[in-house]
Amino acid sequence: MNRKEYHFVFDVYDSINELSKSDASLLHEARAVTKNAYAPYSNFNVAAVAQLSNGEIVAGTNQENASYPVGICAERVMLSIVSSLHPTASINTIAIAYNNLNGESNQPVSPCGMCRQAFAEYEIRANKSFRLILSGMEGEVFVIDKASQLLPLSFSL
Repeated sequence: MNRKEYHFVFDVYDSINELSKSDASLLHEARAVTKNAYAPYSNFNVAAVAQLSNGEIVAGTNQENASYPVGICAERVMLSIVSSLHPTASINTIAIAYNNLNGESNQPVSPCGMCRQAFAEYEIRANKSFRLILSGMEGEVFVIDKASQLLPLSFSL
C-alpha cells in the first residue's frame, strides 16, 4: 500500500481592501452582479465574474428552477458564456461572491463539485490555469492560484 497526500496553499485576505486594484475591482463587480441571480427558493444569490485574456469581463449568476435539477450555478453559466461568446479567449481570473438573503454573507464561498469539475476541465481545454477569488459580500477573501486545485481527483478520460 502507498499513502499519498494532497494539499494546496492559498492566500487569505482580511477584506477586499487588501487586494490589488484589479482583483478588488473584479470582486466588487461580482458582489454587485449577485443582484441578477434568480434564486427564489434558496435566497442564496451567487455571481461569478471572469476577467478574460482579451480584456473582456463576463458575468454569470445562479439560475434556480422549481424543478430542482434544472437550475444551474453561476460558475457554469459564466463558463458557458465565455465558451459561446469568446471561444478564443482564456480566463485569467474569476471572482465568485454570494449574497445570502436569509443570513450573513461574510465567509468566502466555495464552488460545488460540479463547478469544480467544470473548472478543472476548462483549464485542460484552454491549456491554461486561472485564479479564483472567493468571497461573500464582506469579510475574508480567499485567492487560489489554480482553480483545478479545488478538485485533486477530477474526472477525466
